[in-house]
Amino acid sequence: MKPLLTETFKTAIQEAFGHSAADCDPTIQISSRKEFGDYQANFAMRLAKQLNKKPIDIATAVIEKLNNNPLFTSLEPSGPGFINIFLNNAFLVEQLQSVAHDARLGIERALIPQNIVVDYANANVAKEMHVGHIRSIVIGDAIVRILNFLGHHIIRQSHLGDWGTQFGMLIEYLFDMNEQTSPHSLSQLDSLYKKSKEKFDADPDFADRARKRVVSLQQGDAETLAIWNTLVKESLSYFQKIYEKLGVLLTEDDVRGESFYNPMLSETVNELIQLGLAQDSDDATVVPLEEFSIPYLIRKKDGGYLYATTDLAAVKFRVETLGAKRIIYLTDARQKQHFAMLFATIRKAKWAANDIRLEHIPFGTILGKDNKPFKTRSGEPIKLIAVLEEAENRAEEIARQKNPTLSQEQIKEIAHDVGMGALKYADLRSDKVKDYVFDWEKLLSFEGNTAPYLQNAYVRICSIFRKASIASKDIQDAKIILSTEVERTLAVKILHFSDVIYSVSDNLSLHILCDYLYDLASTYHQFYEHCPILSQDDKTICHSRLLLSDLVARTLQLGLHLLGIKTVEKM
Repeated sequence: MKPLLTETFKTAIQEAFGHSAADCDPTIQISSRKEFGDYQANFAMRLAKQLNKKPIDIATAVIEKLNNNPLFTSLEPSGPGFINIFLNNAFLVEQLQSVAHDARLGIERALIPQNIVVDYANANVAKEMHVGHIRSIVIGDAIVRILNFLGHHIIRQSHLGDWGTQFGMLIEYLFDMNEQTSPHSLSQLDSLYKKSKEKFDADPDFADRARKRVVSLQQGDAETLAIWNTLVKESLSYFQKIYEKLGVLLTEDDVRGESFYNPMLSETVNELIQLGLAQDSDDATVVPLEEFSIPYLIRKKDGGYLYATTDLAAVKFRVETLGAKRIIYLTDARQKQHFAMLFATIRKAKWAANDIRLEHIPFGTILGKDNKPFKTRSGEPIKLIAVLEEAENRAEEIARQKNPTLSQEQIKEIAHDVGMGALKYADLRSDKVKDYVFDWEKLLSFEGNTAPYLQNAYVRICSIFRKASIASKDIQDAKIILSTEVERTLAVKILHFSDVIYSVSDNLSLHILCDYLYDLASTYHQFYEHCPILSQDDKTICHSRLLLSDLVARTLQLGLHLLGIKTVEKM
């Protein structure tokens, strides 16, 4: 809708003011309130400065050029220079009929597909995931799904923490305990790592041996490397179970750990030195950046490398080898400065051309009801697997109460889809930059802006078709009739879907899609209350309303799928 309206207004602006206004962007936006029309154009104030005319005169002149356009029932100047756009019902019907026959619901693929790297779900070897990891996993998965749906080539990357001093500590501790060849679960490895850290901090002799073990690992010592490989293998197996339970797209093939970039680090630093960008500072190597109060540290005094060095090497690899035109990082907001300095260094080194988008998507913290970080009573981080299992258990209780006649297998399946959907949506529906409060009752509620509310809206529509004994494919050719204002409002809301998806693909603000789906479901409930469907005597109107219902169901299903959430036909 927005591209069509944009081109229509661009033509009218040029007709009204000539080539001097040819490049003017009409800035078409979905209206925030019904009285402001279906869409609004916001260009008159900007153009007024350029043409030295009043915004209202500019808006009026453009409206005159569009008065006979069949797309519109009316165009109204508003406020300091907006144009309120009211679309013609015949045009709305034409668009809806087209969408009804399109499996993609009118969402076209990108004209120029890009290689896009999405860096997310970055776990650490030998450490269990805690609840905070869910944000990067869920947000990253939704971004991957949306960009992939639009036809881009998505390269998923899980930047695994699998290198460094901590593995010298853990492996040396396993030797001390004579457990270097014993099998360990990730939970056991997590506990052993904590003990190795305590010993490293308290015992200088152990700390010295742990550092030597790191050197052995870096030099490829066969025995040390074999133990390290076992740690990585056990960790990846555990992480994959988490991903599969969550229903995200990540696989072991998407993992590229810090160890992968280790051979590139020396060359990366040396190249920055040769470019005149890096220099020695107190025996360390740094990149001075004018826009920051501190330099970017890329090599320590002892010659060791840092996250910064690995990330620099990773960007180079992703641009030069993977051909990335856009790189998206999902981490918590505390790393905001790190990525700002990383991108500044990359730009200064010219390792990424200006047309390559480098984006850090920071997210806030998950809080408990006390508005403090969500932890156990003892202050320990809550394990992610425990949260996933509790979500399924709570959803199972709800499913059994609502559907006591269903089989245990059916209830388990519904509980999984509802539980995982509720967790994901609670994370996605809030502006990702902000902290959000984790509340089991709210996220599993069937009221308000929640996944169960949206899933239930889909279930309601499925139920209507079951009662009508009509398959959705049998009414795809039905004639749509917008005989009431409620039907028209629903039609406009359905047609907003493609604009929302395009917008989210650019700004990655997933809560906009969540809010849209909630508004669509709420609008449908009003339609359901005011517009009889199965009790409608006029068959033509009945089928029109069934087709509108089907379009809502398909939009909810696709929208939730792009968020990584499944729909169910019974709840």
